Amino acid sequence: MRQVLEKIYVSDEGQATITCPQCGLTRQARVDQYRGRKHTIKVNCSCGIGFPLTLEFRRNYRKRAELQGTYRILSNGGGGGPAKIYDVSRNGIGFTVSGVHSIKVGQRALLDFTLDNRKQSRLQKEVVVRSVDRNRIGCEFNSHQAFDKDLGFYLQP
Repeated sequence: MRQVLEKIYVSDEGQATITCPQCGLTRQARVDQYRGRKHTIKVNCSCGIGFPLTLEFRRNYRKRAELQGTYRILSNGGGGGPAKIYDVSRNGIGFTVSGVHSIKVGQRALLDFTLDNRKQSRLQKEVVVRSVDRNRIGCEFNSHQAFDKDLGFYLQP
């Protein structure tokens, strides 16, 4: 039987609260040494069970999504096209593009997309590209933009 990989959120102080899925024992652990890297670790409980978990250092909840939109590069070369948003948080967004692109870390872009909420809210967000992994683009929302109320409601778990 395959174990479910549990995601543990880490506090700003580097503390993680780990609960054993077998016996329910909960303990605090310092995990600062893993910050800055994506990490899956195996934990052994005093009850004898070992289980894997993923440490999540993000500051904000990231919601999985399947939203359609477009992007337009605003700096260093231009370009744009269709985008499929796969996750969104209070501070950023991830999307994929199809085909060949020339998107680079540090570029500014404008994303235009519609939330799949009741109001079908259309948002336009200026972003800065923070990561490029083939066709997966990770962006941070421009910090001088006011927080969007529709996005806030959309992100509620």
